[in-house]
Amino acid sequence: MTSTSSPAAAQTRGTTTITSVLGRVLFLGVVLALVVFFAPLLIAQQLWMWLIVLIGSAIAIFVLYSTKRFIPGKYLFPGTFFLVVFLITPIILTVGYSFTNFGDGTRGTKEQAINSIVSNSVQQTADAPRYNMTVATMGSPTEGPFELWLLEPETGDVFRGSEEQPLEQVDASDVTVADGRVTEVPQGDVLDMREVNAVYNELQQLAVPVDDTSAIRPLSVNQAFVGTTVLQYDEERDVIVDTASGTEYSVAKVGDTEYFVGEDGRPAFSQSWLQNVGTKNYERLFTNSNIASQFLGAFTWTLVFAAGSVLSTFILGFALALILNDERLKGRRLYRSILLMPYAVPGFIALLVWSNFYNRDFGLINEMLNLNLNWFGDPTLAKVAVLLTNLWMGFPYMFIISTGALQSIPGDVLEAAKIDGASRFQATVKVVMPLLLVAVAPLLVASFAFNFNNFNAIELLTQGGPFPPGEFTRGSTDILISMIYRIAFGGSGADFGFASAVSVMLFVLTGILAAVQFRFTRALEDVN
Repeated sequence: MTSTSSPAAAQTRGTTTITSVLGRVLFLGVVLALVVFFAPLLIAQQLWMWLIVLIGSAIAIFVLYSTKRFIPGKYLFPGTFFLVVFLITPIILTVGYSFTNFGDGTRGTKEQAINSIVSNSVQQTADAPRYNMTVATMGSPTEGPFELWLLEPETGDVFRGSEEQPLEQVDASDVTVADGRVTEVPQGDVLDMREVNAVYNELQQLAVPVDDTSAIRPLSVNQAFVGTTVLQYDEERDVIVDTASGTEYSVAKVGDTEYFVGEDGRPAFSQSWLQNVGTKNYERLFTNSNIASQFLGAFTWTLVFAAGSVLSTFILGFALALILNDERLKGRRLYRSILLMPYAVPGFIALLVWSNFYNRDFGLINEMLNLNLNWFGDPTLAKVAVLLTNLWMGFPYMFIISTGALQSIPGDVLEAAKIDGASRFQATVKVVMPLLLVAVAPLLVASFAFNFNNFNAIELLTQGGPFPPGEFTRGSTDILISMIYRIAFGGSGADFGFASAVSVMLFVLTGILAAVQFRFTRALEDVN
């Protein structure tokens, strides 16, 4: 007997197939468009690792999703992609930067550093040409990087350039011009006058190279001029020459970084370039007595903070869960709802509110208890404040998991313990606690790792303080992660290379501690 499909079923299958093909073509077209858009930007900024990730991901998407084959890969790829982009690649970059001098004044190439030094020596002449200036950025309106879009008033020609990108002419049809100024650009956002005025001091330091002897600098919030550079770079001898005085600046190593130095051997300019320094950052961490002591102090307090936070929140959360698990207690649902309220408040709001509670003069704690404690001025009190605040924020989580674990313990286990003559306390300690730890021990390890890197609890509450006299790298309540933040973005200048080295050590320490903790939690598996 021969069976045939009905025309309606065949039409449905055909419609489904066409829809599937169109969806696949549309998806792959979007991927291709993203590659075409981002690849030139990554090439222009020389972000080769991200370019490899972009092209590799695009190739994988086309191979996996353009055919009906590789079914497992279609489901494995999304998770793998996000793992590579948001975890593995940042780790590789951090490790790579830990072997460099990456920081303020050492972010670009040597060529970019030379262009910056030469361009910053621009001087205006009486007959210097002027352009109508527009400032744009592909980053933050307050931090940049900034790019100048210039319009020649007489000819209407449009030019663009930045500190790293020499001046180049662009097609006027690619931009929007109104009232003699560029108002819209193909890439990036145009800053309005208020935004330009806010960053005008930074813009005055910006110079766009034109050729070997001239550069463009801002003259006002909407005008720029072409000036002559006093400094010239001699590529054959690798020296910078001051044409006004005849002084020459050659390359020499100062510390771990090469600079253009004067006759006294000191850096003549703050600008340098990205260089490989080998293991110097790690050597500095372990051989510099001041930094080593700060690292050890931060590590010790980090352990105390993380362990204290986990133990205090678990003890309080477990005690409350144990009390509210008693069926004889009326209104348990209401009490549980109230206890979960701290967990429902966003963490950064709770931390900012608690920071006001500790105010010495009008804080809630001092006024209610009639105290005069300088919570954030005394190192010990500041640490107590951090632990108390973290206890308030963390115990609802421990209460939730302890409640769930208690409710999963069979009632006949406790009945058997009572029959054997165990008191309520003995049954809790010797029966309930081991069974509960089987479920919650991995969560305690995860909570320890979280608090080990709990940046918000420190930065939003105490800002790492109080700081000892003359010390700005680490305060009394700084844990390792907030100390790294202060090294990378501190007021004395960013030092991303050294901060990356400390981050790598923090990553290693966290992994070792987690491995040790998981090793101890394996003993609980025998409880079952």
